Amino acid sequence: MAKTHEIAVALRKDEGKGASRRLRRAGSVPAIVYGGGELGPVSIQLAHKDVFMASQTEWFYSSILDLNLNGDVQKVLLRDMQRHPFKAQILHLDFLRINENEEIRVRVPLHFLNQETSPAGKTAGVMILHEVTEVEVSCLPKDLPEYIEVDLGGLKVDDIVHLSSLTLPKGTEIPELKLGKEHDITVVSAKLGREEVDVAAAGAEGDVAAKKDGEGDK
Repeated sequence: MAKTHEIAVALRKDEGKGASRRLRRAGSVPAIVYGGGELGPVSIQLAHKDVFMASQTEWFYSSILDLNLNGDVQKVLLRDMQRHPFKAQILHLDFLRINENEEIRVRVPLHFLNQETSPAGKTAGVMILHEVTEVEVSCLPKDLPEYIEVDLGGLKVDDIVHLSSLTLPKGTEIPELKLGKEHDITVVSAKLGREEVDVAAAGAEGDVAAKKDGEGDK
């Protein structure tokens, strides 16, 4: 289960572009919380320094967040973030309230383990490609993993790890796999680099030529 992370917020009294600009100049980030059935949208503000630090982590994008408004905690997921085109500044955030009894869909990062010590990792000239670095999972909020581990300890040259090969935590599934075999995409592949393939091919051709020459001398 993913950890929850608490972030302090305050109500935003003034709205509009002018009010948002003033908030940003004062070191805050305007945001909105929406969803949750009968609860309406609520405009809030967060300290930019806290949000910016959180934005450098994986959990900010894939974990349940506890927004604490003077002791009133609401569980949410980050749904949208607007960044300044060239400044290191976050302009706006959208948060979605969650119901702990309803399934959610969240993109979760993959953590690749034991790649260097695998047979493929210890073979010179082998390229190990991470075709996918995150997957969308469906589960109840209590079962949401912060990340999914992909153990590559047994990976060999020419092996392919498909989406269906991932070991998922209990209560978690990948919706894309229900759409058909063509959606069982490649997650990791291990291939010889082109130079090594060319050398191997040249060696094989040389062996064939030598064999023919030997037969001609008989």
